[in-house]
Amino acid sequence: MSESDTGGSAIERFGYGLSSIVERWMPSPFLFAILLTYLVFAAGLVLNQTGTIEPPNGGGAVGPVDMIEFWFGGFWGFLDFSMQMVVILMTGFVLAYHPAANRLLVRLAQLPNSPAQAVVLVAGFSMAVAWIHWGFSLILGAIFAREMGKVAHEEGIDVHYPLLCVAGYMGLGLTWHWGWSGSAPLLLTDETEVGEGTAFAMVPEPVPVTETILHPYTITLTVLSILFAVTVLYLITPSGERARGITEYIPEEELYETASDGGEDVVESAQSDEMVPAERINNSRVLGGLFALTGVAYVVWVLVTEGIELWDLNTINFAFLMAGILVWTNPSTYRDKFGEASSAAAGIILLFPFFAGIQGMMADSGLAGALAELIIGLSTPETFPIFAWLAAAVLNLFVPSGGGQWIVMGPSILEAADQLGVEFGHATMAFAVGEAHTNLLNPFWAIPLLAITRIKAREMFGYAAVMLLALFPFLTVVLYVLPYGMF
Repeated sequence: MSESDTGGSAIERFGYGLSSIVERWMPSPFLFAILLTYLVFAAGLVLNQTGTIEPPNGGGAVGPVDMIEFWFGGFWGFLDFSMQMVVILMTGFVLAYHPAANRLLVRLAQLPNSPAQAVVLVAGFSMAVAWIHWGFSLILGAIFAREMGKVAHEEGIDVHYPLLCVAGYMGLGLTWHWGWSGSAPLLLTDETEVGEGTAFAMVPEPVPVTETILHPYTITLTVLSILFAVTVLYLITPSGERARGITEYIPEEELYETASDGGEDVVESAQSDEMVPAERINNSRVLGGLFALTGVAYVVWVLVTEGIELWDLNTINFAFLMAGILVWTNPSTYRDKFGEASSAAAGIILLFPFFAGIQGMMADSGLAGALAELIIGLSTPETFPIFAWLAAAVLNLFVPSGGGQWIVMGPSILEAADQLGVEFGHATMAFAVGEAHTNLLNPFWAIPLLAITRIKAREMFGYAAVMLLALFPFLTVVLYVLPYGMF
């Protein structure tokens, strides 16, 4: 056995071994969606035919044609929400790719003196930023991982590039759904989505973010989870011959292509004195800046006069859209950056309908409701947060969308919470834990990161699986012990 097989701690060797297995067997995200479609189709069909589950609208057992109709019926069910997610991702992309952001990341990348420090810094940064904006974290975390890999290569620090990429993804794998852009808590702030006549009829009025995202319970949970995650990453960081640097994944001559890492300051295509009037207007920083300031001022005014309870998906998208214009100021440049961001959103546009189709089969066949009832029916008021987390974690393997999952399972979660006397905010944030947690096994949201870091899903998701396994006992304990009502 070589030194690379025997050196390092037991935790480090376990992480390396599991990474090798996943690297060999994990399919691409698109194939993953296709396989899950067949799996849900078969499960819904067999369980209906055997009488184990029933469709929520009655009508007896469903057949193959019914399952296909459920699939097609749900296929376009998330177009509005898909657009909201695309805007979140693209506004985060445009902000993250500003040269000032890149310069900041380069300076931060020069701070670590060891591989473990590099991994911990990228992970902590990614998780903190994800609490603010998941799209911003997804892109900025990927760029930071790439920049850290470049700086480590230049300074001779043997950091394992796949683990750096996992560190850059940790925001999506742990903290995003507890933060400002979390789908489930923000959907509950919309008065049109709750109350009589809606799927959330058990919720009499909107649940403000002060009871979910900004509740001390959630803040404490977020801080404890970040501390635990960076500790595990520190312990599993490969050393010696196991550490494979960035040049094993990106040719050295391509490391400094500015198009993929934020790069250099934008160079205007033409000097202002050579522009025709139309070009002057298109590139007017004055017009862009005034327009952005108007939008930002409006968001601030609304939040001051109406309160933080107004914060929802549309508000956050509007705020970051205006912030992006304010940062870039040049309308033409901002438009071009959105064009570049479209490639990062391609995965959402392609795969969201397939996962919506999966959601349609699960909801209409009764599979989702049965799954929720099975898991939640086993719980007590004390253990309910754990089972809500596990229910979301399982569903996330099939419907990797926080909003999509909440639409499918949220009513069952809150109905059970209401019957058990668990606060709606508590139940929602426990659900959010599971939805984010199993992103570490599902490569769907990693698609933009894979494009930026130039790494394959199978090359990084072994270590992501290690993090997922390590978080299970921690989350079980903290969700059981950490109180909601005492805050």
